[in-house]
Amino acid sequence: MLRCLKCQSVATDRVSSTAHTYICSSCVTRMIPCEADKPKRVSSGRPSGWHFMKEFVDKDGNVFHKGKEQKKLKGTLPPTKVKPVVRKKTKRRSKEQILLDRQKEKKAALRKAVQKQKDFINHKFGD
Repeated sequence: MLRCLKCQSVATDRVSSTAHTYICSSCVTRMIPCEADKPKRVSSGRPSGWHFMKEFVDKDGNVFHKGKEQKKLKGTLPPTKVKPVVRKKTKRRSKEQILLDRQKEKKAALRKAVQKQKDFINHKFGD
């Protein structure tokens, strides 16, 4: 029976019979240094999707064609005005409204099936 070198806990993991020493998994994780916080994303001051635009001019006058900077055209065009995106809020349907809509769909499907049968009886095929 092996004990951990650091915390003296009894080995619950499968340990080889030829092993002389043992360090438990929790002690191993404590020995690994924490990663430094990842650097936060820095805003470039340009709107999202600017590199997909055919032509984009930033506030410094740099001109971009599909994301590629055109140094010859710097300062020749006015900055691009970007409209903020306004998302429509979808209205949640009530359970009653969902049931009514489902009933309408079923009724329409039933009408269609009945019409199809009438057409078959009257020898009108969908040509």
